[in-house]
Amino acid sequence: MKLWDKNNTTDDLVEAFTVGQDRALDLLLAPYDALASIAHVMMLDEVGLLDKAEAKSIVKELQQIYKDAIAGRFVIEDGSEDVHSQIELLLTRILGETGKKVHAGRSRNDQVLVALKLFYRHEIEEIVKRTKMLFDELMSLSEKHKHDLMPGYTHMQVAMVSSFGLWFGAYAESLADDLRSMQASFQMVNLNPLGSAAGYGSSFPLNRTMTTQALGFNDLHYNVINAQMSRGKTELVLSQSMAVLASTINKLAMDMCLYIGQDFGFISFPDELTTGSSIMPHKKNPDVWELIRSHCNRILALPGEISMMIHNLPAGYHRDFQLLKEVLFPMLQSLKSVLDLAAFMLPQIKVASHLVQKDKYQYLFTVEEVNKLVLSGVAFRDAYKQVGLKIQEGNYKPDYHIDHTHEGSIGHLCHAEINAKMESVLYTFDFDGILEKEQALLAEK
Repeated sequence: MKLWDKNNTTDDLVEAFTVGQDRALDLLLAPYDALASIAHVMMLDEVGLLDKAEAKSIVKELQQIYKDAIAGRFVIEDGSEDVHSQIELLLTRILGETGKKVHAGRSRNDQVLVALKLFYRHEIEEIVKRTKMLFDELMSLSEKHKHDLMPGYTHMQVAMVSSFGLWFGAYAESLADDLRSMQASFQMVNLNPLGSAAGYGSSFPLNRTMTTQALGFNDLHYNVINAQMSRGKTELVLSQSMAVLASTINKLAMDMCLYIGQDFGFISFPDELTTGSSIMPHKKNPDVWELIRSHCNRILALPGEISMMIHNLPAGYHRDFQLLKEVLFPMLQSLKSVLDLAAFMLPQIKVASHLVQKDKYQYLFTVEEVNKLVLSGVAFRDAYKQVGLKIQEGNYKPDYHIDHTHEGSIGHLCHAEINAKMESVLYTFDFDGILEKEQALLAEK
């Protein structure tokens, strides 16, 4: 079934090419199309385009379709072009002429748009929840290892003394910062396009504010052409926030791969979380972190790919947008997977103790020596020169005692402040309020 069917036949080759992977990918959209359709039907009832009995019967069937989709029982038949056609087909089979009335006041374009918005909103929630889990693991490790010192590097050269607490805490705070970017994409996603029809509105007396409120959107795309132009832009903004988050996880994965090596030996993982070599019995390979790193690199490339797909297009809908699902949907799953795996791996990490007391790290403490001289009244440049001469003459002996007190330093990790930063970001998403709206649509009428 095609929503646009006019008793003509499309060439099989053309149909296969234009449908592409839609039938498979659209299974993910099924519950959200049903949810949006419920809100649409309730609105049609409110403006008098459906009577209450018709609306009630359609809503009841849509609620069942939603349940089937969530449970994995929903199927897109071979004859159906996409999820939207399949749902209308089911309604028509069950309700006859009444089922045909559901499409009044909307086009497939804004039907797809609103289903995608609801799907992306759900995916953002899943990403945010997983990010918070990873954040919690990092904060726990930061507290646990706040007194365990490690070398800090600049230019890949031994630089200054750091700590495992500082290292873990850095990635935790970075995740909190990354969610600010995700919040920006959430604001773009959480706008209602429903009622824009094909991008030029409808002569029906639609109540777009009603569907906006019913679906828990923060606001609507007011201009109907702009609503259509949000297709592609929404995906681009979402991909950019995904890339920001992936860049942090990518760097963490690279650190893990580097620090687990014998030349560093800063960390280790249990045998069951690493792999071995077919010929080298001593090997413990960080395969999980290597794959996390590579998956993140693919996500980092996503904004560029989407940008190339959506640019140089005039206003209005174009079939080009269909391919966005093929590149974005798998990357959403990939990002959730790397967050899950990172959160799973971290609690089992083991850090090396007494690292900085090795002879090769003795110069980590030169800055501490300079600072002590300055605090005793020596001018900084003179202190710098004195320590430098000691090193040149072979007379330098490190003092392993450190005393860092300022905000964000080894001695003052600001865990309370970083936790507060994360909580303030999480508060802005209001996922609970959205859930209440969705549950209201699914409640028996």
